[in-house]
Amino acid sequence: MAGHSSGTNRGSHSMDKSITLPPDEIFRNLENAKRFAIDIGGSLTKLAYYSTVQHKVAKVRSFDHSVKEADGDPLYEISVQEEITARLHFIKFENAYIETCLDFIKDHLVNTETKVIKATGGGAYKFKDLIEKKLKLKVDKEDEMSCLIKGCNFVLRNIPHEAFVYAKHADSEFRFQTTHPDIFPYLLVNIGSGVSIVKVESEDQFERIGGSSIGGGTFWGLGALLTKTKVKFDELLQLASKGQHTSVDMLVKDIYGGAYGSLGLTGDLIASSFGKSATADKEFSKEDMAKSLLHMISNDIGQLACLYARLHNLNRVYFGGFFIRGHPVTMHTITYSINFFTKGEVQALFLRHEGYLGAIGAFLKGAEEDNPNQYSWGENYAGSSGLMSVSPDLNPMQRARSGTFDMLEMDRLERQLVNLPLLQDPSSYIPDTMDLTEDALAREYWLYCFEEALDGVVKRAIASQPDMPEAAERAEKFRQKYRHKLQTLRNQPFAYGSLTVRSLLDTREHCLNEFNFPDPYSKIKQKENDVALRYYLKVVKSLEELSWEQRQFALVRGLLAGNVFDWGAKRPWLVDAYNQWIERLKGPPHTCALFFVDNSGIDIILGVFPFVRELLGRGTQVVLASNSGPALNDVTNGELQILTERIAAMDPVIHSAFKEDRLTLVQSGSSSPCLDLSRLDKVLATVVRERQTDLVIIEGMGRAIHTNYYAMLSCESLKLAVIKNSWLAERLGGKIFSVVFKYEVPPKH
Repeated sequence: MAGHSSGTNRGSHSMDKSITLPPDEIFRNLENAKRFAIDIGGSLTKLAYYSTVQHKVAKVRSFDHSVKEADGDPLYEISVQEEITARLHFIKFENAYIETCLDFIKDHLVNTETKVIKATGGGAYKFKDLIEKKLKLKVDKEDEMSCLIKGCNFVLRNIPHEAFVYAKHADSEFRFQTTHPDIFPYLLVNIGSGVSIVKVESEDQFERIGGSSIGGGTFWGLGALLTKTKVKFDELLQLASKGQHTSVDMLVKDIYGGAYGSLGLTGDLIASSFGKSATADKEFSKEDMAKSLLHMISNDIGQLACLYARLHNLNRVYFGGFFIRGHPVTMHTITYSINFFTKGEVQALFLRHEGYLGAIGAFLKGAEEDNPNQYSWGENYAGSSGLMSVSPDLNPMQRARSGTFDMLEMDRLERQLVNLPLLQDPSSYIPDTMDLTEDALAREYWLYCFEEALDGVVKRAIASQPDMPEAAERAEKFRQKYRHKLQTLRNQPFAYGSLTVRSLLDTREHCLNEFNFPDPYSKIKQKENDVALRYYLKVVKSLEELSWEQRQFALVRGLLAGNVFDWGAKRPWLVDAYNQWIERLKGPPHTCALFFVDNSGIDIILGVFPFVRELLGRGTQVVLASNSGPALNDVTNGELQILTERIAAMDPVIHSAFKEDRLTLVQSGSSSPCLDLSRLDKVLATVVRERQTDLVIIEGMGRAIHTNYYAMLSCESLKLAVIKNSWLAERLGGKIFSVVFKYEVPPKH
């Protein structure tokens, strides 16, 4: 983070309000802070705290149906309740601000439960007295290396797009890796003043297997001597990014007049760092010397890392430390060197929240009694500033702002999330169909779509809370915040990992929740559910009158279109495996089907339930998986419970299946219109295993097209949707309202 904020008076530590974010945006929810940790480095301070957040949730509750109600009565009531959840906050700022920040915290701290603050980092000694005096908390020092490892394990486990490969000349500089379910073993190369190389084998088992005294401090120190200027670290990197190392370094071709083929050396390879400066009678520019020095040190560290990785058979190597800090020049030279020395076998991986590892680890150390590792956490896009590019051509205002404060917030999820056991290969599973970070055309289109839709979302949010006069004001704040996020993503698509339709939708949900709009569609869903229920028995009756072949087709069409429009009638469809599906249905029944359901109303009641009824009739058990929390007009687990009870009261087939547990409802653990099969409720995973699930059905555009279109499962699967977006339909080779009916059988081994 380059922190050259104009207008700050360094000497007096005064915080110039004009260039910083408003404090209530930085130290959010401080009045509910419970525990603190701090990591003070040579130039940056990282503060971590845990707070409880009160926010509104929409709950549904069934009416008492023992009394015969009037026909117009709604099915269930919706009440908005307050709920308390846990949040982790991490903030990064320059040490120059430490006193101002401590003052701010002191003034806003209401009721912290703890009397200690866990501290790590070299500066923890230096600022110990100041912290104790200001916050009246006892500073408890923690070992730096074990904090670092703890923090690293935590982000790798909880943030799906944490690690990335840096590719300087690609369309997208950052290529994000999917979270591997098993993060161990790995090598962590921490480049501070010197270099530490640590092998991490499990949660608590790691060992420092090597290191070097030639690190970031060497680059800075030698750089100052060579350029004969007292430069700041970032200024030295800035110089290096403008330099040409070839005027200072001796290359292979300088010695041999070309490539050295028999040794496999290319001509432009550095044969000797600073080799030319011994004989040349000229002054070298500061830029060229800085560049040459950067190459020398990065190559040295890269080669060391490779040798240790080889020695210990590790192919995941993460780089971190003050030297890296997301600087393109540094990441590029390290990547180049690793690629060169291992011929591409080992990848140099960097971390999006690298600067926070120590603070996160120190925090976790103080949290053993309420151990955050027992839960799953998710990055809150509304409260996190995301990865900023520190490329020199970014406009200076943006840099000043990003350099002063940087934030990460994580919310505790209600449930522990795990892989769907039926993924063919969890380590190569990528939920999203399109990566907008790499596809500029698609990115422009979707950002435009979400911007265009913003007014409608705001209107709907206000309408969902008619009895709250201040709803309009909150909705306006939501609009500003989400629009600001979209602008950030236009400039820095990599801010939160891979940019996808899913992340744009999730960011919108996070922003809505932030301003207390937990379920803008609640009233609409309620109305649609009421209407659809009245037609349920009619639909079932008309289906029963059809022949077997006709009925199967009608059921599939019902799933695709909720029986309303005549969509999907004309075959062949865009993706059409209907005939294979029918052949399969003529064979033995599936043991158990897991069905990820989509929308409320007609879709679930007149589409899904008749289809489920047919499966139950064949002797197949059915597990219906629905969202844990609201997203758009998707049916939630709470709503589905009530709907199922109502349908069971009308339909003996559903009634007996529900009673005998052949029809089960589980929540997915997700509150997104899309579906990430690597982060699902642990209970769902258990049910899937116990029931020997051999069919997975995924319906709807969000779950089957935007995500999981290419997902490979180890059992039979059915992915179906109507594409209601003409741009996307064209992308996939069809027209608007094209039908996708994808039936897949895994290859026999």
